[in-house]
Amino acid sequence: MAKRVSTVGIDDIVSAIETARDKVMSDEVKSLVKLGLPKTVAYKMVAERYRQRAEGEEGETESGTPWPDMS
Repeated sequence: MAKRVSTVGIDDIVSAIETARDKVMSDEVKSLVKLGLPKTVAYKMVAERYRQRAEGEEGETESGTPWPDMS
């Protein structure tokens, strides 16, 4: 009896991870706003934590890459 193997594409995995990350980030922003922080400050704090650009923020970081040097 052969087992049926279910495969999932890498695009589906990446999409699921991004969706989960966005949900967590959204919840954190809501919590910070509920504590009294302005929405723009909350977005920046959460974006820094996840090493992403905040809404409306364009350009690259000082090092010229979106990822900081961790060495």
